[in-house]
This record gives sequence, structure tokens and C-alpha cells, in this order.
Amino acid sequence: QIDWQVFTPISLAGGLIIGVATVILLLGTGRIAGISGIAASLLNPKGLELWQVLFILGLIISPLLYQLIAPLPAVQVTRSLPLLIGAGLLVGFGTRLGSGCTSGHGICGNARLSPRSMAATATFMGFGIATVFIGRQVLDII
Repeated sequence: QIDWQVFTPISLAGGLIIGVATVILLLGTGRIAGISGIAASLLNPKGLELWQVLFILGLIISPLLYQLIAPLPAVQVTRSLPLLIGAGLLVGFGTRLGSGCTSGHGICGNARLSPRSMAATATFMGFGIATVFIGRQVLDII
């Protein structure tokens, strides 16, 4: 169910921009717009390409540009630092184990009808749902 009080045309525009950007990257460079792979490339400056630097800069600059149109939503972190660090490490491990992240598999891979990406996305979603259920209903930590 969509919360129409929160959904705005800018949400739709954001989705369209992501879709167009991934197509441009794929057609222009032959590369997939997987954030974890692009971010990991920053750790190897010798193999770093200009498009990777521009992609990361775009991720950093885009909220600043959005702020010219509307205020950024308030962010409130209510969980402990160890829990957040653990979650981040698990996500990092999962992206390496799955040979890509949710953006690479979920957006680009599914759009190309990649069976591996469809399986990976189903796995991400299933474990995400299970994690939230266990975290909220069983352990009361989320």
C-alpha cells in the first residue's frame, strides 16, 4: 500500500532519473551501475576511471541540489552504534558474497532479465523481510 501523504512527484522523478542514469551508463560504458562495486573501485586508485569518480560525486552532490528545491527530510538515528556497524558489515559481506548489491542486481540485473540477479534480489528481499520480522517481533531491537 502506498502512503499517498508521503509520495510526491519528486519520488517518481527520482526513480526515472535512476533508470535513465543506469541505461546511460550501460550504453555508454558497458558497465552496470552497482553502487558497491563502484564504491569499492575507490579503494584501488590505479584502476579508477573518471566515470566512477563522477558517479560517486553525483551521489554526494545530488542531495545538495535537491535541497535547492525542497528541504531535506529529517534523519533521526535511533539505534546503537554497534548495531549499525554490525548491520553495515553484514551488508558489505552480503554484497561480496552475492557478487553485487541491491542496485546492481535489483535495478540493472532485473532489467536485463538476468536469472542470477532475479535470484539475488529474491534472496535480498526474503532475508530483509525475515530480518525485520525477527528484529521487531522476536528480539525487539529494530
